[in-house]
Amino acid sequence: MNIPRTSFPRIVIIGGGFAGVALAKKLSKQEVQVVLLDKHNYHTFQPLLYQVSTGGLEPDSIAYPIRKILKDFPNFYFRLANVESIDTNKNKLKTNIGTLKFDYLVIASGSSTNYFGNSEIEKYSMAMKTIPQSLNLRSLILENFEDALLTSDLNERNALMNFVIVGGGPTGVELAGALAEIKKGILPKDYPDLDTRLAQIHIIQAGDCILKGMSAKASEKAEDFLEKLGVNIWKNVRVTNYNGRTVTTNTDLTFETATLVWAAGVKGATIKGVDGEDYVTRGNRIVVNQYSQVKGFEHIFAIGDIACMRTDECPDGLPMMAQPAIQQGEQLGNNLLNLIENKPLKPFSYKDKGAMATIGRNKAVVDLKNWKFQGVFAWYVWMFVHLFFLIGFRNRMVVFVNWVYNYVRFDREARLIIRPFKKRNTM
Repeated sequence: MNIPRTSFPRIVIIGGGFAGVALAKKLSKQEVQVVLLDKHNYHTFQPLLYQVSTGGLEPDSIAYPIRKILKDFPNFYFRLANVESIDTNKNKLKTNIGTLKFDYLVIASGSSTNYFGNSEIEKYSMAMKTIPQSLNLRSLILENFEDALLTSDLNERNALMNFVIVGGGPTGVELAGALAEIKKGILPKDYPDLDTRLAQIHIIQAGDCILKGMSAKASEKAEDFLEKLGVNIWKNVRVTNYNGRTVTTNTDLTFETATLVWAAGVKGATIKGVDGEDYVTRGNRIVVNQYSQVKGFEHIFAIGDIACMRTDECPDGLPMMAQPAIQQGEQLGNNLLNLIENKPLKPFSYKDKGAMATIGRNKAVVDLKNWKFQGVFAWYVWMFVHLFFLIGFRNRMVVFVNWVYNYVRFDREARLIIRPFKKRNTM
């Protein structure tokens, strides 16, 4: 990989997500060599992927080059690589571009979509975990309406204009709200010769409420917002299969749709070598202690979505969200320096800063530790927080200008089919 030898300890980080970037920045000016590996050369702000999917933002608004994030840091190296396996005995990584030895290894590989073993759903549904997936979904949505113009079959037209979102978490709720606003404000202007009022948006939730991780008030208010936007919410219904056209459930309900978005769960993106039963628990996450160390190792760590750090408040592990990942990355940076200097490690303590979700224009729900609120003010808070955590001044300005324009004009300029997407042949 052409990484120079050095007398400094080599810390290898797998993954340029929230956790990996936070750790790299924490180690930026220390006497260590940091090597960050990722299969993309950019960091993605995942909370806004749904806006790329629905034409509200272009992908470069929520992506930032990893090399630019850390360009002024001495002893930092980035390599575009896909890590294939970890040799824990020899302290060596195998990647598609070669092997690399490490003194300390941090696994921050994040998560991937969890289809719970259903190969048909995995084959025919749409995921929204990466920028390429979001662009595929954007193209498919727009192509479906173009195809709906061309068919005289009413059932086919309805299927092309119907959208089923599986999962009532923040991703599903925010995507449903965005689609509902497109149906209301944009489709009638773009397709005046198509009765877009027939378009249907469904959320299917296996549990008895949406936004399960938030307060009961937030869940109820979000459901009220969605219903007023015309979104159909189906609770206590579990999707059992999808063949590319028909969604079947564990009830008598079926749905005809050309677009099923799977937002029903994620699992840890484990790597061969640290993926056995001794390391991995429910959700395909690596069990770590309070110092983020992987069981049985002092020099191998896991942070972010991939890590299952159990606490009294979170017996199943910390939530797979940005804040725990960032905080773990920053804390581990301090602990790695302590470990190198033979100082005692400090246990991680998660500071829950709350949760939030937006349901569209002037509609959001926010749960803070001592304050829970909904509506217009919550929407402004949601916008401010997301702008603050975006990396790069340009990204913040571009997103802000886009949001202001979309708000004033009630428009989404990025509804472009840049690269056509064709689903696999259906049954």
